[in-house]
Amino acid sequence: MKQARINWQPEGLSAGNAASLPSWDLNDLYTSTADPRLAADLQDVQQRAEAFTAYQGKLEALSGAELAEAIRTYEALQEIPGRIMSYAGLLFAADSSIAAHGQFYQTMSEKLTALGTKTLFFTLELNRLSDEALAEKLRAPELQRYESWLRDLRVFLPHQREDVIEQLFMEKEVTGHSAWTRLFDETIAALRLEVRGEELTLSAALNKLSDTDRAVREDAFKAVAKTMAQNEKLFALVLNTIAKDKAIDDEWHAYPHPWSFRNRANMVEDEVVEALVGAVKSSYGRLSHRYYALKAKWLGLEKLEQWDRNAPLPADLDKHISWQQARDIVLNAYGGFSPELAETIKPFFEKNWIDADLRPGKAGGAFSHSTVPSVHPYVLMNFHGKARDVMTLAHELGHGAHQSLAAKQGYLLAGTPLTLAETASVFGEMLTFRSLLDAETDPARRRIMLAQKVEDMLNTVVRQIAFHEFEVAFHTERAQGESLPERIAEIWLDVQTRSLGPAFNFTEDYKVFWAYISHFFHSPFYVYAYAFGDCLVNALYAVYQESPDKAGFAAKYRDMLAAGGTKRHKALLAPFGLDASDPAFWNKGLDVISGFIDELENA
Repeated sequence: MKQARINWQPEGLSAGNAASLPSWDLNDLYTSTADPRLAADLQDVQQRAEAFTAYQGKLEALSGAELAEAIRTYEALQEIPGRIMSYAGLLFAADSSIAAHGQFYQTMSEKLTALGTKTLFFTLELNRLSDEALAEKLRAPELQRYESWLRDLRVFLPHQREDVIEQLFMEKEVTGHSAWTRLFDETIAALRLEVRGEELTLSAALNKLSDTDRAVREDAFKAVAKTMAQNEKLFALVLNTIAKDKAIDDEWHAYPHPWSFRNRANMVEDEVVEALVGAVKSSYGRLSHRYYALKAKWLGLEKLEQWDRNAPLPADLDKHISWQQARDIVLNAYGGFSPELAETIKPFFEKNWIDADLRPGKAGGAFSHSTVPSVHPYVLMNFHGKARDVMTLAHELGHGAHQSLAAKQGYLLAGTPLTLAETASVFGEMLTFRSLLDAETDPARRRIMLAQKVEDMLNTVVRQIAFHEFEVAFHTERAQGESLPERIAEIWLDVQTRSLGPAFNFTEDYKVFWAYISHFFHSPFYVYAYAFGDCLVNALYAVYQESPDKAGFAAKYRDMLAAGGTKRHKALLAPFGLDASDPAFWNKGLDVISGFIDELENA
């Protein structure tokens, strides 16, 4: 097999383009799929997993100190597969059109899943310890470090089944959900769309939906609609199968609703999510409906078409921003808030931990992957030189900073629930936006910047809750049998119509735009975390603005990020006087968006 290399100049790009945007250097993980360290790690983890089975059936008899040592051994063992799968996943995301990347990812998934079944007993057996026995063991100082991990583990106790059943579900994952998402990713990456005689990837075509030329936006929209319609049956099959696979898992594990597992994994109460969703849905009128009516007026249109949703405003030149300029904007914004935070994200630029290049086969969208605590995070994005790309960079580096600071907690304790994982990213966006807004003296330009921020917030809050509504409706109906593509399209159009409002003309070809939303396939019910994070940050930033001690706030903020997964949202937000379990909390966050729209109406 031809070995995949990391540092390449993508075909079809000039040397100048390749040099202007960074591609990540994954050598801190492995130098290639033939790296001797990779083979050694696979052998090492095999031996460690075999040796670890000596603990099976013996946890109840261990002292607290002995149990702490067992958890430390388990933690070190888990980090090796984490490192290998991080490399495999990042390689695949960098270019899924290379068949060897997909093959390597699948092979590693299968091998490491098989090894994972050997250690699966450990968390299951830990959960079978009685509360009294565990409390006694926790008196040992050595074990107290893992108290929060044990607490969160026991959230899933009511849904835990016999070891052999849990093993079966783990083993079938590689031919179930993971296999179907791989099919989705490879299909999306391989799509080529023709827009005005130019062959584009899906990511590049979607980017043209924010072009200054309305005719270009319309042509790009129709090209995306045509391509999604051509693949609609495949994507519907994939989504239906993933939903059924999930429903089987949920039924065996006694989760009452399709979204119940996600809420528990997020360590957030059902009523908190319900309060968030309810608050946003009841605010559709004062937020998105009101804003898009304003936008239609600004654009001189009676009705907006879907290709106008992300259209630049009149007089918004949306000048090209170079990568160096984007870097300086984000670093200055972070540094103005906290020099220490800026130092945390500097290595991402200096050491090629960011892949911003544009090339065929690369994953669309953006993410920051934490990898493992002994290495560092990596950021992927597609940089087109627009203002929104600067916000994306600020967003993903917020994740990167969070993951870097939390890494000291170790593999088991560093991870943060999705709801809180979006806090640092959205806060980073807000820092960057405020920095740019405060520096702008032209009233017309400030108005455009404010409108752009409102659009970003609507995309983060209203659009994501509409996505959540779509998932709730689809998964609920899917429980009664497979949903036809036409029915999925109807559900999509219904929630989009209600969330975006009467300013839009909803055409038939928009019905297929659900098909490229990767979160529906990769992480069902993930999306409300974005709205959670945005509303939370609005409230958090208000506290920062009102604080007489800005340095003290920044220190508490860094401490919150460094806590990783050791604390839940109540404890993390308490130092700032905030409580996400209070239903009024969400309206405070939404009021910030509404206030921005008030300002635009009065401008």
